[in-house]
Amino acid sequence: MPLARIGLPWYSERMRPPEHWHLRRRPGPARLWWGLVLLAAVLVGALLVGPRLSGGDAEPPAASIGCAVGDDCAPPGDEPSFGSDVPPAGGELTFAGDVPPPAINGRAAAVIEQSCGAVLYGYNAHRRLAPASLVKIVTALVAVERAGLSERVEVRVNSALLAASSGSSVMGLKSGQRLSLRDLLYGLLLPSGNDAAVAIAEHVGGTVPAFVELMNGKVAELGLSDTRFANPHGLDDRSQYTSAFEIAVLGRELMARPELAEIVATRSYQPAWDGPPVWNGNRLIYDYPDALGVKTGYTKEAAQTIVAAAERDGRRLIVSVLATWDRYSDAVALFEWAFANT
Repeated sequence: MPLARIGLPWYSERMRPPEHWHLRRRPGPARLWWGLVLLAAVLVGALLVGPRLSGGDAEPPAASIGCAVGDDCAPPGDEPSFGSDVPPAGGELTFAGDVPPPAINGRAAAVIEQSCGAVLYGYNAHRRLAPASLVKIVTALVAVERAGLSERVEVRVNSALLAASSGSSVMGLKSGQRLSLRDLLYGLLLPSGNDAAVAIAEHVGGTVPAFVELMNGKVAELGLSDTRFANPHGLDDRSQYTSAFEIAVLGRELMARPELAEIVATRSYQPAWDGPPVWNGNRLIYDYPDALGVKTGYTKEAAQTIVAAAERDGRRLIVSVLATWDRYSDAVALFEWAFANT
């Protein structure tokens, strides 16, 4: 379609000088150039507007929850590409009780009691694997230990540029905004905003590297030796890893903080901004009646990951699964087995 017909008068064919009329119906260089300009404008607009649409006016369908941009959901038909550190199928299995646990898709998993930390199930539970956005569990823990929820955070990160440069999931921040730490924690833990992770890290730690040192200090404080962080959001880094057991312990730590437990159990939240609400990307919150949170993740290196909490008859369990093809079915299968047989 000629650009003149869609409201671009500066390209009107009627504006051509007579000596150029013979070019009207040819897709010459000028027409091609303006077409490329229009295409670039559409793409830029999508980058600037799209990341703000991490929420919406209505509950998104289950298949798309939390998948607007980035690292927490594999695109349809995109099979995970496991990293070289992922072990082959099979491995060390331990479990409590007399009934064998179900087979799962994940390469590592753990189930622990929230109340006492007892390990009910472990499968390659101490194998070091990529965590993806499960890193944000510790980002949130360090943040609430070192800053108040009502503190105002000056945002310096631009979510559109972050999403374009790294494929990050984002909550939709713009440089210059001032939001409470509470708002940023919801943006961190519900739509898994990497922009929120950077803003929190810069506010609490001064710089992102300094904040990562605090994260690793928290891990050391808990006596965990199979976990190391290289960033506050979970994008792949060969020097960043965790184990199913230790990330379950960290999930238990998060659930012991009432302010964070409330966040991860929330379906949607409206930050104090002019953008839309943010939605929880953890499908268990919508589909599994006993679910309480906690966090999901996805990258090419890590595949799907999850730390989940559920409660039944006053008993609360934490499940973690790493490097899986189907985190939700794995988590539900382990919850059902553990509630019934341990």
